[in-house]
Parts: sequence; structure tokens; C-alpha cells
Amino acid sequence: MKTLPDWLAFIERQHPNAIALGLDRVRAVAARMGLGQPARRVITVGGTNGKGSTVAFLEAIARAQGLRVGAYTSPHLLRFNERVRIEGVDAEDAALVAGFEAVDAARADTPLTYFEYATLCALWLFQRAELDLVVLEVGMGGRLDAVNLVDADAAIITTVGLDHQAWLGDDVEAIGFEKAGIARAFKPLVLGDIDPPASVLRHAYAIGAPAWRFGSDFFAESVDAAHWRWREVGYSIELPLPMGGQAAPVQLRNAACAIAALRALRLRLEQGALEQGVAQARVAGRLQCFHRDGVEVWVDVAHNPQAAQALVDWLLGQPRKRTLAVFSALADKDAAGVVAALAAQVDGWHLAGLHDAGARGTEVDALALRLHGTAAAGGWRHPDVTAALAAALAEAHPGDRILAFGSFHVAADVLRWLNSPASIAPDLSPRSV
Repeated sequence: MKTLPDWLAFIERQHPNAIALGLDRVRAVAARMGLGQPARRVITVGGTNGKGSTVAFLEAIARAQGLRVGAYTSPHLLRFNERVRIEGVDAEDAALVAGFEAVDAARADTPLTYFEYATLCALWLFQRAELDLVVLEVGMGGRLDAVNLVDADAAIITTVGLDHQAWLGDDVEAIGFEKAGIARAFKPLVLGDIDPPASVLRHAYAIGAPAWRFGSDFFAESVDAAHWRWREVGYSIELPLPMGGQAAPVQLRNAACAIAALRALRLRLEQGALEQGVAQARVAGRLQCFHRDGVEVWVDVAHNPQAAQALVDWLLGQPRKRTLAVFSALADKDAAGVVAALAAQVDGWHLAGLHDAGARGTEVDALALRLHGTAAAGGWRHPDVTAALAAALAEAHPGDRILAFGSFHVAADVLRWLNSPASIAPDLSPRSV
């Protein structure tokens, strides 16, 4: 009997490539597993940024309404179990082991990637849980992503920006076409971009998927310091600000897209459920704040220029204070573009190497070389994220702010260190916003 860590090590070795887009293999295994629709209703969430937060809003609102909900997200931060949630609870090791055993028994000699194993395992668990709603986050792209083997009742494309160009294409039109592949004929497609790529709109029109566009068909409007308004023609509702009232402005769009998708499915949504869901939705590593010796430590997974600009929008709404950055990026990311977006908001840089990210990891000197000519190029260099954070904390004074970002790996390392017994101080108080 393999343990969960045994299985995770095993599934990492079952395909020669970490990423292998395409549905033929995963669809064949799903058929042998007898997988059908994982719940009465399914919403698929794709996009470049904002997917995890949008899933959190969908899950929280639907659960507040009394629905039984499952959610599949990726990647995880601290534990693989985070990827599969049923009724708001991470899947237990034993359940995931049973799911992996079912996948492996059905695959025969079909090679599957780590993500394909995880997706099939999640769908197997959801199908047995008798759920009202399952929310599935796309891993990469959409058209050829393993999640797309499920025919969703509604789809959301949060944003389309430049990321994963090696697999999805060199411009937003090509990337938009890949992401639009999660749409289904005559099923609602919610678009978070005010001006989505033409490729997305053309595909929706071609298959008859009604597009609900943010800024055209539904709106998110600030009301006051504590409230906002969701609005469409003939209906509006005032709601508390998302995630504790201090979230980045982009979270209004993510919450608005979640509400639009639930309304597109004509699910009954009481005002109390909307208020509770929007206010209580939480997702780790998205502007998650800790206080340490009078210093704010903000942790965010922003890893591309579009996400970095969302951080800038949030910073511009905060009191100006000295800000230090703890930053690293995977080797295939536009690190210079991320730094350029944030350069005017950061007073000092602490660069870190990423050693636990496989082939996409990077040494700090290689990262600094990629950043040549940017504001961060002359920053302090550290072998890993923990060392960079410790140095930033040593440099910071009470009232300063540390922003740790650039990758899920950065966020995971920072969260792991801040929550370790050796680093916890009496005034350390985490809160998600």
C-alpha cells in the first residue's frame, strides 16, 4: 500500500514530460474509469490570472446558499491535498490514495502526467460525493487541458494575458483561442476582460456560446469604503468588499465573474448567501498579510506582468510606505516584465534562487542576469527564498512593508517559514485580505 507521498513521487515519473497537452490519453483513461459528469452542475474556470480567487468566490457563495460543492485547483502551496476540496475541506490522504489507485488501475500502459493523474483522481472523488456543484480550475490554456474533458454547464475566462507562450502561443489572440476551448455550445461563457481578444469572441460566436462580458453585460461598481455593487440590466445588489475589505481592486472583477456565472446557471442566490460568500472567500497566497515586529509581510503568487500590474493597482490604493521586495521567478517566466511593472513601487530588492522547482528552477545569479537593466538587477542576492526573507526582515524597520512574490514557489516557501515554530514571534498575526 503506497502512502500519498509515495503516490506523488510515483506519478511524477509516469510521463517523460512534465507538461503534455492533449485530451486523447486522459479521455481514454476517464472512459475506462467510468467517469461522467462529476456533479449536477459544473463550472470551469480558465484564464491567465485570477482563477484561484474566482474559484474561491464560486465555492463560498454556493456553499453559503446550501449547495454541496467540490473544487479542484492547482497548483498547491503547502500540501497536495489543497487541490481537491469537498464541502470546503481538503481531501484526506486516504481518499487521494484511493483515487490514484483507481486511476492507475484504469490507465494500463497509458502514460499520464502529474496533472492528468491529479485531475482524474479529483473527478473520481467528486463523482462519488453526490455534489450539487463542482468548480474546476484549468491548469494551462484550456482547449487541450485535462480539465477540458468535462463538459461544463458554464465557463469563465478571467483574463487573457501573456504567459506560457511556449505552449499556448506568442500573442493574446493565440492564447485567447486556447483558453476559449473550455466554452461549450449554447452554454454561458463569462469573460472577465473588458476588451477580450477577438479570438475568444469569434469562438464563442461560432459555437453559439452566449458571452457575458464584464463591463458590458454585468458590472462591479464601488459604493463606499466598505461596499460595492454588482449590476446587470434589471438587477443590482450591494455587497461587502471581498476578502475582508482590503483586497486588490482586481478581486471585484473576480467576484463579479463568479456571481455572473452562478446567475447564468439560474441558480437561486439569496442576498445573504451572496454577502456571506463574497466576504468570507479566502485563498492562500493572494495578498495574504502577516505582521512581524511591526513590519507587514505581504505574500502573493503574482508571476507574470499582468498579475504584477494588479499588485501595482493595489499598492496605489494603500498608504505609501517603504517597501522591500522578496522576488524570484521560474526560468520560463517574464521576470523582467514583472519587475518593470513594480519598479516604481519598490524601494529595495532581495532576489532569491529557486531550487525546488525542477527543471524550471533558477539560481539567483542566473535570475539577476535575466534582470540586467532593471531596477532589481542590483538588489541583494540570496541562495533561496528563506534567506531572502530573513534578510529583508533584518533590513526592515517598524512601519515598513515587505512584498514577497514572483511564483507559487516563493509564496509556499514564505508561508512555510512564517508558520514554522522557529520563526513565529508573539506579534505574528496572519490574515487574508
